[in-house]
Amino acid sequence: MYNLIMNILIIDSILIVIAVMMQPQKQQDALNALSGGAGDLFSTQKKRGFEAFMEKVTAVLAIIFFICALALAFLSSK
Repeated sequence: MYNLIMNILIIDSILIVIAVMMQPQKQQDALNALSGGAGDLFSTQKKRGFEAFMEKVTAVLAIIFFICALALAFLSSK
């Protein structure tokens, strides 16, 4: 059981790295980075298409990662 969860965790870790690297980059200028984006009140739009899909995939992979990590911690304590 321990080895199965460990293998799932390793595969999930690799998939998280791939999913994060596939997400489209957001272009921000220096003023936006310094001000924290406070001037862009109406420029934030709902994510659609590939960007929304990749965000959901990354969230699901992160949840699987934390569940596996907690399961491994529980199994290793016994």
